[in-house]
Amino acid sequence: MKLALILLFSASAGVLSGEHFHSFMAGLGIAAIAVGSAYWLAFRCSTRYPQLAFLMLLMGLMAKIGVTITGVMWGLKADVINSPFVFSLSYLFFSIVVTYLYSVWRELMMKKQAEKQQEAVVLTIKTP
Repeated sequence: MKLALILLFSASAGVLSGEHFHSFMAGLGIAAIAVGSAYWLAFRCSTRYPQLAFLMLLMGLMAKIGVTITGVMWGLKADVINSPFVFSLSYLFFSIVVTYLYSVWRELMMKKQAEKQQEAVVLTIKTP
C-alpha cells in the first residue's frame, strides 16, 4: 500500500511538472545519489565497529551535502534546472522517499541475515 502511494504521488508530481520535467528529474537524481552515498557511508562499518558510528554519520552528512551542492551547481550550469521551485520540491520529496526505501531495504537484508544465522544454529545443533 505504501509503495503504491509513493508511485502514485511520484507519477502525479511528474505529470504536474510537465513544463519543468528536467528540474523534476534533476531533483530525483540528485536526491537519490545524495541519500544513497550518505546511507552507504553512514551504515558501512557501524555494525562491525560501533566506535566509528558517529564519525560515519558525519561523513554521510558531508557526502550528502557535497553531492547536493555539486549536483545543483551542475544542474544550473547545464541549464537542467529551469524551475528552482519544482527542483526543490522534487528533491525534498524524493530524499524522504529514498531514505524510506533504503531503510526498508536494510531491514529486509538484516532479517534475511538473521534467518540464515538462525538456520545455521539449528543445523549445528541437529548434527552430532
